[in-house]
Amino acid sequence: MRFWDASAVVPLIVDEVAGEGLLGLLEQDPGMVAWWGTPVECVSAIARREREGHLSPQAATRAVSRLRMLSGAWNEILASDPVRETALRLLRVHSLRAADSLQLAAAVVAADGSPATLQFVCLDERLAVAAEREGFPVVDRIS
Repeated sequence: MRFWDASAVVPLIVDEVAGEGLLGLLEQDPGMVAWWGTPVECVSAIARREREGHLSPQAATRAVSRLRMLSGAWNEILASDPVRETALRLLRVHSLRAADSLQLAAAVVAADGSPATLQFVCLDERLAVAAEREGFPVVDRIS
């Protein structure tokens, strides 16, 4: 089982170069853990690509459908006091944006406070560095 950040989920649902390697990683271990806010971040990324003309409306609709199917199968870490308190601490320790601190906090909660026990799949460099510093084995380069 691995924790999947939104930056790694998007290529699974939108046609991107990194998607093939990530799909292979998912096939190796289909057990996914994700934060409650991941679907919001993913739809934000899809909508941005659509607005910028990098994704057709039909492709955006297909991506949202894929996201719904994928999110229906993953284990979700819900918004909770432990996630919020951990995110607040992470913001003081690492150079993170708010949503990234919540992603990392959800992973800490999913790992029951033992980050070394859960791989963290992430394509965002800043978040990957913070996750490594917290003790997660980070999968961030997919070939």
